[in-house]
Amino acid sequence: MKLTLISLGAGLLVGLIYSLLGVRSPAPPVIALVGLAGILLGEQLVPIAKRLANRTELVRFIQDDCVPQVLGSPPIVKDRDA
Repeated sequence: MKLTLISLGAGLLVGLIYSLLGVRSPAPPVIALVGLAGILLGEQLVPIAKRLANRTELVRFIQDDCVPQVLGSPPIVKDRDA
């Protein structure tokens, strides 16, 4: 989560600088980003279908394989008591 917030902050800073300089961002339009999200989700459909055909535990597969692929790996939390 920390890296996500740092990335968002850096993006906001760059956007502010672009605005002050009066230039347009080279970033793709929002519709292209939605398409990329569709690609990330769509590529998970075939493995899910294979798991259903093999009758393996679908929920565990989604949590262990699909979620990290789409959303990124969760941060490692260090034990503060150690």
